[in-house]
Amino acid sequence: MKNLNGIWDKKTQQKFDFKIDDAQNPKNIIFVVRNNNDYPYSNIRFIVNATDAQTKKKSVDTLNYVLAKPNGEWIGKGFGDTKETLFQYKLNYKFPKNGDYSIGIIQAMRADQLKGIEDIGLKIETVKP
Repeated sequence: MKNLNGIWDKKTQQKFDFKIDDAQNPKNIIFVVRNNNDYPYSNIRFIVNATDAQTKKKSVDTLNYVLAKPNGEWIGKGFGDTKETLFQYKLNYKFPKNGDYSIGIIQAMRADQLKGIEDIGLKIETVKP
């Protein structure tokens, strides 16, 4: 998890480097977002830059995720003001080979200083057969 202290600057990419040792097993790639009541929107948009460190192959995705119900209630779980929400990025994804990878996330909201985002994280789990 990357601690953002409640403010995510539009120009600041949150980068996650990781190693895959069992590329033969498909993975779920999930973003973890922790927001508080200072967050002014019901959704969040990301620009995601994924890079294969060996081949330098890059892919870019623009994603939109919902953080709150129409009535304003946060979808995420947690006690107090901080809520944690998991967002699926890629399901059943097979990495091309073992090695080093990185995923960078930039917030793509209108605000230059996005308030209310406390942490952003990346979770990679092996798909259970």
